[in-house]
Amino acid sequence: MLTPVIPLQTAKRVVIKLGTGVLTSGIGELDTARIEAHCRQVQLLRDRGTEVIVVSSGAVGLGMGQLGLKTRPTDLATLQACAAVGQGILTNIWQKCFDPYGIITAQILLTREDLRSKRRHNAVSMTIERLLAHGVVPIVNENDTVSAAEIKFGDNDTLSALVGSVARADLLFILSNIPGLIDMEGTGEVVHHIDKITPEIEALAQGTNQVTSVGGMVSKISAAKIATRAGCGVFIGSGQDGELFSKLLEEQIIGSYFTPHKVPIKSHKRWIAIQDHTHGTLTVDAGAAKALIESGKSLLAPGITNCEGNFDAGDVVSICDPQGKDIAHGTVNLDTSDLTAILGLSSGVIDATQPQPSTTSDATPPQPNVWVIVHRDNLVLVN
Repeated sequence: MLTPVIPLQTAKRVVIKLGTGVLTSGIGELDTARIEAHCRQVQLLRDRGTEVIVVSSGAVGLGMGQLGLKTRPTDLATLQACAAVGQGILTNIWQKCFDPYGIITAQILLTREDLRSKRRHNAVSMTIERLLAHGVVPIVNENDTVSAAEIKFGDNDTLSALVGSVARADLLFILSNIPGLIDMEGTGEVVHHIDKITPEIEALAQGTNQVTSVGGMVSKISAAKIATRAGCGVFIGSGQDGELFSKLLEEQIIGSYFTPHKVPIKSHKRWIAIQDHTHGTLTVDAGAAKALIESGKSLLAPGITNCEGNFDAGDVVSICDPQGKDIAHGTVNLDTSDLTAILGLSSGVIDATQPQPSTTSDATPPQPNVWVIVHRDNLVLVN
């Protein structure tokens, strides 16, 4: 087994996600001693010149305690009420624990819609950049108070991966009450290094049965996929260890480290890469699929065999191969009606260096071999 190389000593920016099981000692009871320990570790990293963003769970659990609830509510309204009660308490505790180090914190509450919108995605990115430039530690959580079911992240593991991508972090630490990814079907020990997330690795994941938590190892593996794809290394380990970062700086072999992709997604494509919802589907022929995957080409109208959905120019669409497998996401240059009007041309994909046509509906259609529907600069392959 490979020895994990966790480049914490050279990391310029990290995201630390702390789960409810780490931050609380029971329903409605914050473990302030553990929070204080993590604040000391954050200061250790900052002293080394590393910028830190914290993704903190715990608001719903705190609210449950305040409202006298013993099990996690299943209805959205009660969950929102718990979050509304608990979020203020959570934020105040973080600031109090950072006060001895003279660190200012900032609360950032996000919904899925904040990152689906390109404009809001960019605004979140710029806000984080400005806060870090002022030496502030952002404390990020899902805005459970207003998140409707269709716009929820689902768990803070996913949220932390998206924050890692938006913030262009070098490392993401997903810390909970487990020591890492455990090989339950084999050695029973922690798998320390994962170079690629394969079906075999995914099969090792298990869910959670904690009453205040959401997800489990399944959500952590899913989060690792998002983050590593954006060029962010991922560490999964125990948040109960108050000396975790000191040990990692000493290069102790603990936890599970997921190697980032060798060719990370370019910065301007990250918004496309983190979208969980597309506005339509373009099915392409085998030649087009091969050119997109293997040669980094742009998609031309003749390569499209079918079009589904109702989208406008600039929307994100899925691109599927002839078998219906999702192979890429990208922003489309035409709306549904204009695209369907030109389908039926002979199959083909062109190089993205060719000039792009006007996307206005009254434009004279150019020759088929120069009509780029999804430009490669606005296209991300799906692993």
